[in-house]
Amino acid sequence: MCGRYSLATADPAAIRARFPVGESVAIATRYNVAPGDQVLAVTADREGVPRGELLRWGLVPSWAKTPETGLKMINARVETADARPAYRRAFERFRCLIVADGFYEWRALPHGYKQPHHIARIDGNPFAFAGLWSIWRRDEEHALRTCAILTTAANATVAPLHDRMPVILASEHERAWLDPSTAAPALRGLLRGLGSDEITARPVGRAVNDARYDGPECLSSPPEGAQAALF
Repeated sequence: MCGRYSLATADPAAIRARFPVGESVAIATRYNVAPGDQVLAVTADREGVPRGELLRWGLVPSWAKTPETGLKMINARVETADARPAYRRAFERFRCLIVADGFYEWRALPHGYKQPHHIARIDGNPFAFAGLWSIWRRDEEHALRTCAILTTAANATVAPLHDRMPVILASEHERAWLDPSTAAPALRGLLRGLGSDEITARPVGRAVNDARYDGPECLSSPPEGAQAALF
């Protein structure tokens, strides 16, 4: 499961140096990216040339009757994405990088409270989720470009919080994932994600619980008393 993530710790120049997003796409600091938002992604044209663009999070297949379908399709499971009709064509031809620097997950605690955590690379560097994208057309003049994040079984760091986690691509696998010519059998080898020794999870305050709020308090540590209550 991935229902919220961030792109907050790197400046736009660093993002452009790290990923082939180009100069024309606006890069915003985001502390609380939520489904339905415009997200920074890297796709490829028919010749395989990378390009940066903004996609709406929540994949709408080209054959969907309405764009509201995407609100239920923010994630795709790596185990079934190449077979399910909603994702199969995207898995074969329309893969993308979704740029982030962390994601959120919630740990259930006594009395019904859920403690949010922010999960990031140990080195703090930005990374790319493995994504799928699609174009949905209302008519010839109106096209909606959308995406979904692939998820896999949680590693040992994330498992105490949730049994699923988004696939964070190893940097050396990003180009092959993006390349439309990469053979299908090779794709699964790219989707192992990062190991538990490469990421870290820390509790954060409740600000992130409100999907409408997108400020730095999302990454703040919980109050001292709340922190003590976690353990």
